[in-house]
Amino acid sequence: MDMTKGDIAEHENTTQRYEVLQELGDCYASVGSYEQAQKCYEKAATLGPDEAGPYVGLGVVALQKELLEDAEIAFRVACRLDVNCAKGYAGQAMVAQERGDYKQAFDMYLKCLELDTDNLTALLGLFQTSCQMGSFGKIIHYLEVYLDMHPGDISVMFSLAALYVKDGHLEQAGTLLGDILALDPGNSDAANLLEEVEHSLAGQRQAGG
Repeated sequence: MDMTKGDIAEHENTTQRYEVLQELGDCYASVGSYEQAQKCYEKAATLGPDEAGPYVGLGVVALQKELLEDAEIAFRVACRLDVNCAKGYAGQAMVAQERGDYKQAFDMYLKCLELDTDNLTALLGLFQTSCQMGSFGKIIHYLEVYLDMHPGDISVMFSLAALYVKDGHLEQAGTLLGDILALDPGNSDAANLLEEVEHSLAGQRQAGG
């Protein structure tokens, strides 16, 4: 079916209105005006029924209001509309983490990172669930990948150093903590952990010697 000029103009107008409402929703959500954000996302979902974005937004709003079931439904709809919706998987992971289902949260954070290795929310969520579950191998890999692209991100560097310590890679932890202190000499968390690492390494050398 050929579209007339009027149809094209209307389609473009609808797309434009959708984008404005979606952006407005994001703005309201970022400043904590969740009721306003929800209204914008609902209107955007009506204008763009095949778009995942409004449902991610609605999920975030529901999560902030601690309506976990509503949040999970919205994030699942987002992933159904767009199977590569990294934010939708991150949202489902956050819901699972809130419920204490760390295995589900871990799997969903991993799914998000497979689609978007740059997603800091998923990285730090994966770090938290790894600590709960005691499984560190996969998260170490993703943190290393992230730092290759964002050298100097202190929060991620510290998370990775802490995981190296838990996994027994003390030399690597010490190097990374030294790098953090070079970037941020006043970082007391890094200084304290480095002291522990050096103490442990000294003990290992004595035992080995």
